[in-house]
Parts: sequence; C-alpha cells; structure tokens
Amino acid sequence: MSRQPFSWELFYKAPVVGIIRGLQPDDINQILPVYREAGLTTIEITMNTAGAEAIIQQAIDHHSEGLNIGAGTVCTLDDLDKALAAGAQFIVTPVISKKVIKACVKHGVPIFPGAFTPSEIYKAWSLGASMVKVYPATSLGPEYIKDVKAPLNQLKLMPTGGISLDNMAAYFKAGADGLGIGSHLFDKKLINEKNWAGLTNHLRDFVERMQKAISPPATVLPPASAARPTPS
Repeated sequence: MSRQPFSWELFYKAPVVGIIRGLQPDDINQILPVYREAGLTTIEITMNTAGAEAIIQQAIDHHSEGLNIGAGTVCTLDDLDKALAAGAQFIVTPVISKKVIKACVKHGVPIFPGAFTPSEIYKAWSLGASMVKVYPATSLGPEYIKDVKAPLNQLKLMPTGGISLDNMAAYFKAGADGLGIGSHLFDKKLINEKNWAGLTNHLRDFVERMQKAISPPATVLPPASAARPTPS
C-alpha cells in the first residue's frame, strides 16, 4: 500500500509517542480519535499486539488525519516488512538492529531504535536513527539524559519506560527531544470501563504538563524530505 509520510511538524507539536500494546482492536479504534482530540499526535502500535498489521492498516485508513501512526517492537526485517506493508509511518525498536535501521534509512522512514549506554546510543545515531529511544529509562532517570546530552548534544533522545505525569517535565528539562509513554498514558481502568471522556481528560493532563515543559520548542524542524533530523 502507499505509505503516508511521517510529519515532523506534527511530532514536535506534541513530542510524545504513545505506545499501544496488547489492547483489543475495538478499544484501539476508540482510543485513536480520543488521542488526537486530546492534542497528541504520534502513536505506535507494537508488533507483538495480536493482529497488529490489520490494526495499523485500519488506523491508517480511518484515523491518520492529524496523527503519525507507526509500528513498535520491530526487531527483525520480517517485522519491518510487515509493518511497512501495513502502512506504518515510522518504526520503533527496543534494540539496535543494523539491518532494520539501514532498511528504514533506505526507505526514508523515520526509525527510533532502542539503546541504553552512551556507546549504544551513539552507534544507533551513527547508523541513521532519526531519534534514539533510550530504553529502559526507568532505572536511569532524567539526569542520565542530561549527562548524555552534555557531550553529545547533537543526538536526539526519546527516553521510554517509566515516564509518567509526575516526571515527564523533568525529562524534557533534562534535554529529552521526545518521550515514549505506554501504560501511564493509556490508563487500563479507564479503557476497561470504556470511559472515553475520562481518558480524554487523562490525556489532556499529559498534554498540559508537556506544553509547559517544552516551551520554547525543543528543536528546529528538519527539511520535509528528511527521514531524520540532520545531525550537526
């Protein structure tokens, strides 16, 4: 299928990647418009979610206006092929796979690979990462992002894991260029109760906290044709 391009402009309006994992297709169909209405713009559906390919294609077909919709937990070229065939606009991985990163660069698809140590982070960036997913960030904290960015300020970092309403501002202030948020964003109780109005308000709390933390904007937009921000 023809793939819609990723919008960096949309991403930087709300530099949070919401991570959907293991939810039912009907619930995801309800969540996507709620997510957009709350002011969020970029969402990934993990490939280890049952029926992920069909869910991504359905999301692209019916909810892509105003949203970047991508695939997460892409670990192999086979995963990547399936994700791109479904129309994923960007790719997220939990690990560094040189083959996956290079294939995304070749196709002009933004790729956010997972890395942990400074050496891994720099390797992922050097291979062509659009932004590096610092994962798991749970045990590292915001100061780690600040420490990594001190000598490597040209790198774009997206800490993921353990990001919540209480600490997201600290990560942005430490220099994070984006955040990956899963369970804290998609409240299971609200989803199980089908409380979509409650979920909208919950998501808006994140947007409000985010907007306060990222003013002024965190980065300059890359050229529209670029798959990654150009490193300095």
